[in-house]
Amino acid sequence: MKLLDRHIFASVALTSLAAVGVLTFIMMLVSLLRDLLGYVMAGQLPFYTFVHLVVLTVPYMVCYALPMGILTGVLLVLGRMSADREITAIRAAGVSVAGISAPIFFFALLGTAAGLAVNFYYMPRAQVAYVADLNEAVNSDPLKLIVPRTFLSIFKDKVIYVGEVKGKHLTDIWVWDLDKQKRVEKLYRAENAEIFYNEPKNIIELIAHHAIIEARNSKDPEDYSSSNSGALSAEVVPQTIPLGKFFRQPEVRTKLEWRTFTELMTERHRLLLPDAAIPAKERDKQRIKIQTVIQEKCATAFAVLAFALLGVPLGIKVSRKETSANFGVAVALVLVYYLCTIAVKSLENQPDLRPDLLMWIPNIAFQSLGVWMFRKADRS
Repeated sequence: MKLLDRHIFASVALTSLAAVGVLTFIMMLVSLLRDLLGYVMAGQLPFYTFVHLVVLTVPYMVCYALPMGILTGVLLVLGRMSADREITAIRAAGVSVAGISAPIFFFALLGTAAGLAVNFYYMPRAQVAYVADLNEAVNSDPLKLIVPRTFLSIFKDKVIYVGEVKGKHLTDIWVWDLDKQKRVEKLYRAENAEIFYNEPKNIIELIAHHAIIEARNSKDPEDYSSSNSGALSAEVVPQTIPLGKFFRQPEVRTKLEWRTFTELMTERHRLLLPDAAIPAKERDKQRIKIQTVIQEKCATAFAVLAFALLGVPLGIKVSRKETSANFGVAVALVLVYYLCTIAVKSLENQPDLRPDLLMWIPNIAFQSLGVWMFRKADRS
């Protein structure tokens, strides 16, 4: 029996960890493309800083990948064993479904403990460090945004091209002003320019020399025959480039999800005490928000157990080896779970409905379904 337990435990553990790794990588890739690609293309992130930021995103992604990865591992292993008639042979030897699933539930308990540690400690620390380090790297030299021989479309209403950059001196400068539909309203061309960073206003100031300006009709920029079209020349043309998107100072401590368990409990205790500066109703509202975050983190970690309880009978009954099919089942179940969680979290501004307690409804529903399927599988 111990040999069988070790075999099932090792199979589920290795498969689940591999699934968690793949899911974490996929989510990290999407997140990095969305959040860091602009900075990388602008030359603002050195390679070692980029790698450091990538590592810091891992705990956040693991929070969501862990339940789905373990469910995928259980479905893959038991689906393969069922398809190969191993489950039938084991049960013919007198081992019940509960005996088969014991090592799986033990691994799920370890996964729950890991989820609690990640949700309440490692993820908050990593997220705060991520935002702080990214902000420091980006703000170290704002002028690095201007990369030579590159069309820079990272700004809200401008596209910029610069031939060469020598310190604060630029040559062969092209600036396209865009409207809300991303159509060109005005084009500036200049032989050379100087560039400065205005820290108080958080803008880049570009002073173009010997510039040519081509204006378009603001109502119809694509109408080249308009009388408003034409070219003008100017000795000096100042340009300002707002940098709020890239150089905003983030309030890294404002998000409740980025606080550790100790920080959340400290804040909750503070809100329980009378405070003349904050009305009692507002304190209750803030306290419920904190309790909702705490319960969400706990529920997400214990979702590993709920998915394991559901995955055991489902994996035995499905009886197929196909990785894609089992993975699809796992994605569908987890999607339903997180949609329910999001729906409950949307009630956080309505403390009378107790969204902190409602956060456990998806877990209870999945566990109840799992218990019913488990008992049914054990009797068959």
